[in-house]
Amino acid sequence: MSEIETPAGEARTASVVNGGPLLQQAPTTEAEFERGKPLDIAPEAVGEMDEDTWYAKAYRGDATAQLTPRAIGMGAALGFLLAFTNLYVGLKTGWHLGVAITACILSFSIWGAFLRAGIVKTPMTILENNCMASTASSAGYSTGGTMVSAIPALFMLTVSADNPKGTHIPWPVLAAWTVSLALLGTVLAIPMKRNMINQERLRFPSGTAAAVTLQSLYSQGTSALEKGRALLASAAVAGLIPILKDLNIVKSVDAAGVVTRAALVPGASAIFDWLPKVTAAGKAYPLSAFNIKLDHGAALVAAGAIVGLRATISMMVGALVLAFVVTPMALEAQWTNQLGQVVTAALKPQTAWKDIGLWIGAPMLVASGLLSFVLQWRTIVRAFKSFGKAAGGDAGASRAGVEVPMRWFAIGGSIATVSVVVIAWRFFGVPLHLGLLAVGLTFVLSLVACRATGETDITPTGAMGKIMQLIYGVLIPQSATANLMTAGITAGSASASADLLNDLKSGYLLGANPRRQFVAQMLGILPGTIATVIGFYMLVPNASVLMGDNPAFPAPAAQQWKAVAEVFKLGIDNLHPMARTCIAVGLVVGTALVAVEKLLPKYKKYLPSATGIGLGFILPFYYPLAMFLGALLAFVTGKLSKKGEEMIVPVASGVIAGESIIGVVVATLNNFVLT
Repeated sequence: MSEIETPAGEARTASVVNGGPLLQQAPTTEAEFERGKPLDIAPEAVGEMDEDTWYAKAYRGDATAQLTPRAIGMGAALGFLLAFTNLYVGLKTGWHLGVAITACILSFSIWGAFLRAGIVKTPMTILENNCMASTASSAGYSTGGTMVSAIPALFMLTVSADNPKGTHIPWPVLAAWTVSLALLGTVLAIPMKRNMINQERLRFPSGTAAAVTLQSLYSQGTSALEKGRALLASAAVAGLIPILKDLNIVKSVDAAGVVTRAALVPGASAIFDWLPKVTAAGKAYPLSAFNIKLDHGAALVAAGAIVGLRATISMMVGALVLAFVVTPMALEAQWTNQLGQVVTAALKPQTAWKDIGLWIGAPMLVASGLLSFVLQWRTIVRAFKSFGKAAGGDAGASRAGVEVPMRWFAIGGSIATVSVVVIAWRFFGVPLHLGLLAVGLTFVLSLVACRATGETDITPTGAMGKIMQLIYGVLIPQSATANLMTAGITAGSASASADLLNDLKSGYLLGANPRRQFVAQMLGILPGTIATVIGFYMLVPNASVLMGDNPAFPAPAAQQWKAVAEVFKLGIDNLHPMARTCIAVGLVVGTALVAVEKLLPKYKKYLPSATGIGLGFILPFYYPLAMFLGALLAFVTGKLSKKGEEMIVPVASGVIAGESIIGVVVATLNNFVLT
C-alpha cells in the first residue's frame, strides 16, 4: 500500500487518504490546527510543481479539515448576498464580477469578529476559508450569468402592445433552469481539472490571486483586518445611497387626486446643461437630453475602479461619439417602413442608446468577441489535444481518492443533460434533438472557454453565446426564444466551469483536497439560485425597468442578445436603413480594433478596448461617465499611495455590496409596498 508524506511529516497510507467522510468536523485540537496551518511554500512556488512533487510537498492530506459545516454555512451566506450584488451590477453594466476574493476578505474579518466577541471558540483555517470561497463563488457568480443576458432578453421579447409589462418565466421553471445550467457547468469541469491544473499548470490568474489573498490574510493579520474593516465600512456608507435616491417615500397628490411618489434626492443631476446645446433635426437640446448628467450612485463608480482606465476611457469614447455624432444624424434620418409609417432611427435623444447605439455597439462586441476567440486558435487546438489526459490515467490509488472521480462526471452530466434538454423542449420550444446538440456543443465550447480562462483570465462566455446564437439562428431562424435559451445553455455552463476551475486552482496552490472543493462548489448552487431568482423578480417586476427612456437597468448584455435574436427572427430588411449601416460599421470597427491589438501587443494598454467602446454605445451616458470617474479616482489613489492602491479592491467591493444589497431591498419596497 503506497504512502504519502504530508507537510507535517506524517506518513498516511492510501487507505486513509481514500477514506473518511466528505463533510468534516471543524478542528479542535492543537494537532488539527497545526495540520491546517498555511503552507510554508508560497502559492507561486506551488504552481511550478509537477504533480508528483505537489502530492509529496504541498497536499495537506485527507484528514486536514476543509469541508466543514461552518465553512459551507459562511460561504452560502456570503454567496447569497454577493449574488444580489452581481445581479444588480450585471443588469446595470453588463459586467459580472468575480466574488471569491471579496468573500475571502469578508469571511476572514467576520469570523475574526465572532472570535473576539466569543460567539465562536476557534478560528477558521485557511483551507476552510478556501472551501468557503468555492461555495460563495458558486452562489454569487456562477449561477447568475443568464440572469443578466438571456433571461432579461427573453423577457423583453414578450412585450407587445397588448402586453406592455411583458411576461415572466414562471419561477419554478427559472429556478430549475438555473440549477440545471450550474450543475452542467460544474460537472463539465471534472474531466478538465487534472490536465489543466495538475499537469499543464495553467495560471488561472483569478484563482492564483485568491490563493495569494488567503495566504496573505493568514500571514499578515493587521493588513487583513484593515482591509476587512474598510470593506465593511464602505458597504455601510454605500447602503445609505439607495435609501436617499431610490426609495420612494415622498408622497404627493396633485389637484386631480393623482398620487405620485419620489425619493428624497434625485437619481442624477443635469450639471452639464450650462454648456452649449446640441442642435439636431432643427431643434436645440440641452446636454441632459442626451443623458449627459451625473449619476448620484456609487456602485458604478466602484465598478469603474475595479475595471480600470483603459476600458472606461473606451466606454467614454463610445458614449461621446453616440451623443455628438450618431444621435444627431439618427434624429434626422427618416425612413418609410413597410407599413407606410415615417420613422427616424432614434425617437428622441434619451433613447438613442437603445434605438440606434445598440446597432453599433452590439455588432462591435460580437465581432470583437468572435475574432478574439478565433485568434486564440492555438488555445483551441491545445484544448482538444489535451482533453482526455485528465480522466485519471496514471493516477495511483491514493490520487484516485483525492481527484474528483469520472463517475461523478458521468452521473452528474447525465442528470444535468436530461434536465436541460427537457426544460428547453417543454418550456422554450427547443426540439429534443436540438437540445441534445446544444449540450454537446456546450461541452466543446466550455472546454475552449476554460482553457482561455486558464491562460488569459478572460472567460469568453459572450463569444460562446454568440456562436450558439449564430448556429441556432440558422437551425431555428424564426424562434427567438430557442435562439436565446440555447445560447444561454452554453454561456451559463461555460461560466460555471471556468469558475470551478479558478477555485480548484486556488485550492491546488494551498494544498487542498479537490474532491471536497468540488462538493463545496456544488453546495453553493442552491443558495445562489434562490438569491438570483428572488433578486431578478424583485429588481425586474415588469419590463419597464429594462426598456424605459431612462431604465433603472439598461441590461446591456441582454440588449445584445435580444438584438441578435431579433435579426434572425425579423430579418435584417425590416430594420431602419441607418441601423443596417450601423451594423456594418460596428462589425468593421470591432474587427479592426481587435486586429490592431493583436498586431501591436506591446501597446495594448494604450489602445482603445473594443468591448469598452461597444458598451459605451449601448449604455445611457451617465453610466460610462460614473465608471470613468471611478477608474480615474483609483488610478490617482494608486499613484499617490501604495497603501491606497491596496485598499481599492476592498473599498470598491464594499461599495458595490452595500449599494446593491440595499438597492434590492429598496426596489422590493418600491415595487410591492410603496405603490
